[in-house]
Amino acid sequence: MTSLQQPSRRQPPKRSSGSALVRVVTLAALALLVFLLGIAFSRALDERPRTGDPVTTVQTLEPRPQEAPVRTVTETVTQP
Repeated sequence: MTSLQQPSRRQPPKRSSGSALVRVVTLAALALLVFLLGIAFSRALDERPRTGDPVTTVQTLEPRPQEAPVRTVTETVTQP
């Protein structure tokens, strides 16, 4: 028989225990990073400035004295 006629019986490559340990350590570090980011985000939300009650300020403006005009002009506009 040739290799084309024989069914292929490959076995999946076995993972070594070293790669499993690396995967566990990587996942633990990622979980720790997500946890620390969550803590930092919650602290940032707690430390933001609080909005207080609205403050209304009432101020009276005095009118400025007006001077008499130097000259007056009257303009007449006629439309057809």
